[in-house]
Amino acid sequence: MTPARRPLVIGHRGAPGYRPEHTRSSYELAIALGADAVEPDIVASRDGVLVLRHENEIGGTTDVASRPEFAAWRTTKTIDGAALTGWFTEDFTWAELSTLRARERLPSIRTSSSSFDGQSPIMRLSELLELLDTAGEETEHSLGLVAEIKHAAYFDSIGLPLDELVADELIRSGWNSGDGRLTVESFEKTVLDLLRGRGIRSKNVFLLEAAGSPPDLVARFGSDADSYASFLTRDGMRMLRRDVEGISVDKNMIRPRPDADSTRVSSALVDAAHEAGLEIYCWTLRPENRFLSAEFRRGGGPAAFGDWESEFALILATGVDGVFADQADLAVAAREAVFPARGTVGGSA
Repeated sequence: MTPARRPLVIGHRGAPGYRPEHTRSSYELAIALGADAVEPDIVASRDGVLVLRHENEIGGTTDVASRPEFAAWRTTKTIDGAALTGWFTEDFTWAELSTLRARERLPSIRTSSSSFDGQSPIMRLSELLELLDTAGEETEHSLGLVAEIKHAAYFDSIGLPLDELVADELIRSGWNSGDGRLTVESFEKTVLDLLRGRGIRSKNVFLLEAAGSPPDLVARFGSDADSYASFLTRDGMRMLRRDVEGISVDKNMIRPRPDADSTRVSSALVDAAHEAGLEIYCWTLRPENRFLSAEFRRGGGPAAFGDWESEFALILATGVDGVFADQADLAVAAREAVFPARGTVGGSA
């Protein structure tokens, strides 16, 4: 299999296959395992501090549920049209959030990672930026940031404009130099446009689901909102190219097609994105049976590793510009198997 490009390996929330996600040890491990970039999810505290959490609901990723002083803060909210019950970052000041400790989000699958529960505090975006700068100086290797902005329309509706907060932090931390290290992504294109309007010099990537509509458009247009699918047509992707540099999709949307008569592996979506002038990324490479496509699952139950090598290789061989991985070392190993000789890296983050 000889794909056209050598894709980036992006440490998805650090290295959550081995450590609780969005913790310092998770990011440090992803870097040590060879990730080209890391991907934080960004939400906000009540006092406008940018916090690294998968969601603004933190009941499953911190020890907040066991903290009696916060028991009364459990509530139900509607976030992007879905009712959620738990504890939310926007109800806490940073000083309060900093007392919490991280927990493994998938303890039944990631038992080794869950052994580190309670050891690490929550991180701020500013701390990750500093970590990346320091690691880059120590290794003399430029490390990328792929920052995902979560629930921007919702946060804006409660007086916490993430475009403004993120722009201020990137500028203050020296991450708006235009040196190619910075990528910003979101399921809401509006916030990407707003950041560009604030002078943020990033590569912008629009995250797209297989079904549904972007929450920012639903907030504005209701049932008349454009669907994600409408952006994935050839015309839709050509229009997107006016405003963003790339798209990112679930790995199941890539659908690799091996050619029995050649060494080529193709994907209609990857080819269409490139034809439109867009880069294309996919999420998330995970080796456990629970997350692999059916044909790559093996015995041992959901937590056991299946034939991840084959699935990873097929996806990488389609020509995607980057992959998000929970275990960066496995994605790097798969990339080296597909690209036995170092070539040109496709894209930068």
